[in-house]
Amino acid sequence: MDKYVVIDLETTGHTPIQNDKIIEVGIVTIENNEITNTFSTFFNPERKIPPFITNLTGISDDDVAEAPLFKDKADEIAKMFADGYLIAHNVPFDLGFLNEELAAQNKPRLTNPVLDTVELARILYPQAPSFKLGQISHYLNIYHDDPHRALSDAYVTAKLFLKLKQKLESLPYETIDGLLKLEKTLKSDIYPLLYKQHKKLAFSTEIDDDIMVFQGLAFKKFSDKKSEQTKVNVSFGEYLDAIYEENGTLPLQMEHYEKRAEQREMSEAIFDAFQSHKHALMEAETGTGKSLAYLLPAVYEAVNQKQRIVISTYTTQLQSQLLDEEIPLIQQLVPFPFKVALLKGKRHYISLEKFAHEMSLEQTDNYDVTLTKAMILVWLTETNSGDIDEIQLPSSGYLFFKRVCVDAEGYADPASPWFQKSFYQHARRQAQKANLIITNHSLLCTDIFNDYQFLPSYDKAIIDEAHHFEETASKHYGLKLDYASIHYRLNQIGSTEENNWLGGLLAQYPVDPNESFLLNWNTIFQQTKYEVDDLFRFLFQYVLDQQRKQKSYSDIGRIQYRFENGKEQAGHWKVVKEMTTRLTFYFRDLIHILAQLEQMIESRQGLDKNDKEAIQSVMETIQHLIDQLEQLFLLEDDSQDVKWIEIDANGAKNAVYLYSEPVAIAGSLAKDFFDRKQSVVLTSATLTMKQSFSFIQNRLGLTDERLITKKIQSPFAYGDQVQLMVPNDFPDVRMGNSEDYIYSVCESILSLAEITQGRMLVLFTSYDMLRKSYNVLKETMDLSTFMLIAQGISSGSRSRLKKNFVHYDRTILLGTSSFWEGVDIPGEDLSCLVIVRLPFEPPDHPIVQAKSDRLKNDGKNAFMELSLPNAVIRFKQGFGRLIRSANDRGIVFVCDARLIKARYGKYFTDSIPDVPITFDSTINLIEKANEWF
Repeated sequence: MDKYVVIDLETTGHTPIQNDKIIEVGIVTIENNEITNTFSTFFNPERKIPPFITNLTGISDDDVAEAPLFKDKADEIAKMFADGYLIAHNVPFDLGFLNEELAAQNKPRLTNPVLDTVELARILYPQAPSFKLGQISHYLNIYHDDPHRALSDAYVTAKLFLKLKQKLESLPYETIDGLLKLEKTLKSDIYPLLYKQHKKLAFSTEIDDDIMVFQGLAFKKFSDKKSEQTKVNVSFGEYLDAIYEENGTLPLQMEHYEKRAEQREMSEAIFDAFQSHKHALMEAETGTGKSLAYLLPAVYEAVNQKQRIVISTYTTQLQSQLLDEEIPLIQQLVPFPFKVALLKGKRHYISLEKFAHEMSLEQTDNYDVTLTKAMILVWLTETNSGDIDEIQLPSSGYLFFKRVCVDAEGYADPASPWFQKSFYQHARRQAQKANLIITNHSLLCTDIFNDYQFLPSYDKAIIDEAHHFEETASKHYGLKLDYASIHYRLNQIGSTEENNWLGGLLAQYPVDPNESFLLNWNTIFQQTKYEVDDLFRFLFQYVLDQQRKQKSYSDIGRIQYRFENGKEQAGHWKVVKEMTTRLTFYFRDLIHILAQLEQMIESRQGLDKNDKEAIQSVMETIQHLIDQLEQLFLLEDDSQDVKWIEIDANGAKNAVYLYSEPVAIAGSLAKDFFDRKQSVVLTSATLTMKQSFSFIQNRLGLTDERLITKKIQSPFAYGDQVQLMVPNDFPDVRMGNSEDYIYSVCESILSLAEITQGRMLVLFTSYDMLRKSYNVLKETMDLSTFMLIAQGISSGSRSRLKKNFVHYDRTILLGTSSFWEGVDIPGEDLSCLVIVRLPFEPPDHPIVQAKSDRLKNDGKNAFMELSLPNAVIRFKQGFGRLIRSANDRGIVFVCDARLIKARYGKYFTDSIPDVPITFDSTINLIEKANEWF
């Protein structure tokens, strides 16, 4: 069957069973890999087209008023699909609508074999940034002039399918073979295409020079370039002159280049810190170009001194951004070659051995796991790094990846034939040869607290987004445990009768399931699950009972309760200890049975290396759970740690989350890190409060003797670009007027949105207030005029919500927690920033409470030493969302009058750039905003 019929529909909504109708159809026919026919028509849906659909598609009620009804064209459309595949970008949507309309006319439903280009694109182009039609077509250089119109979208989908077919025909035999094993669970009827290619390649002896095949798996060969011995023949000043100054490489490389004296100032300050073997705190305000500013001296120092320098960022996404965007520019700017390596933790890298083992098993997977395996099979023929962050797996695909990542390998055996083929080991080898190693705070802290076992040795480091460094380090000293993760781990192991790890293991070896110790396993395993459930349900109720009068909430709405083992109510807490002790006994019994099983199989016939590692890994996992439970509930409390419980009051009665973190880590960081390194430069846009670094300096344990501090001013003309407005007539939320306060916030949002045409980011400090505001706005605003997006309510990740914000005109985005920073929306896409409350952390948050208690015990003012500095730094992060380029312009509307009226308000306003501030009635502020725009 070589006929492919591509369809795209425009409809009045998403659900045909709710009387949504087709308003336009576009059909493209492909034969012999050529587009041979096209068809399109409007349909009269006999109902009004919603304004949102008209805005999206441009199709109005007038366009369809004289159009035929679907029944007039039903037979003609059905005939087009005879003897062909049906192709669509998200087949269930288009085929569902089409079949509902056919059924309504008593016509037979279409039963063609289908090919879904969303699914096929995910498999065949796994590294694409998005699989929406517009984004994937742009990624593959397929363009059309009329998106969200049926024929244009169908034409692009047809072109996309031809690209996908071409890609499939380029894959190695082993990859096609692997896909054939998976295709039954896929939605697309892809077997004929795979079989045809499989047969074609079966007798071929050609192998791509870039591809290696080992034990039935095809993957890309490593490209190891020899390191060049480089000499630097210029002074650092001459080096910077040749880059920054007139006729330098930077003006030549960048269009519309404007020299930033602040950028060079930062480069020079970092070089001075390196030369004097001192640490440095450097605040580089927005617009400095700090990535370039710190990379240039890092490259010069590393190559000139033949020393590795570590660059650490807050997230793995920022790591990739440095490697993919900043490093290529640096390579164009500097007059000598240098080598860069990116290194992440083991859980990011795929284990080829583990994946090959999973592919060899005869088992039926759910759809997400099958799709994940298919994506990985193709990705392995393309990736140089083996870093799973290169692709977007389906949600439960990441659970599968945990089984096949390097972290699941246990001990790495250099004698194994897989060792030299390991992506992780390759990344480590590349890091050993590199001048710069780009890592993240998490791996850096893991390295520090494991006596430097993970990163190659280094003496100098640059830590970007340094305001997060203490927080990351604290988490590495602490622990996190929850019911869902324990339950997931136990279900992965399973009983002897289940189709999971243990059942699969026993099926491979002649083990009698009636062995006495195995009969005990099932009983003990079920009792262990019962005890876990019982403990977490008891903890859930315990927190509710303790917090009936006064409740504290996390920023995502969970109830929090801080506990201390020696100070809890004796009766109830005694029960917690008894239940925990009993649970650890059951866990130990499971370990003992697994040890017996391992010994028995080994003595009778020998144990496969992968299976032996798997047993050891399961035993270590269970032991780790024992250690965590004992640390939380059975060991005497250390005054250095704070422990707390969070529960989701609206969730399951065992939805409990357990945490432990140190109250302070300044001493540990000083001893384990700063005292052992020659020079560590810590930089961020937000390190100071009222021009002082003392807060961050004390929190990190940095001493004056070896410290340089530097504040790099922004080159932006904030006074001309920003208006800061604060209303003086809002209800006082502290006087129990929270509902009135929310209404005032929402009224201001709507008034400002009319002026700025949406393009508004609203930052909350409380998820509860965000949710209530969203409900008020949804009821009062015209949703056909504005798009309302809310974190935690609208579906999607933070990056997805940001993309939607930029994609749609007239959008209002409500965010909390992570939206206060790291959201970069330059230009006209963001014209108004609303800050609902000054971002003080809740004083009853367990960590804040514990740190405050410690400061009070030391005779210090917890508000001035902790709460205020944290709030100011957070406020600066939020303020920085608005102006991201020299041409940006907008309003910052702060609903909290404490910014002006409170004695500490000056700490906030003196910590941001100098901008005009207006403190007036809401009516007057709205009028001024209207005049300003």
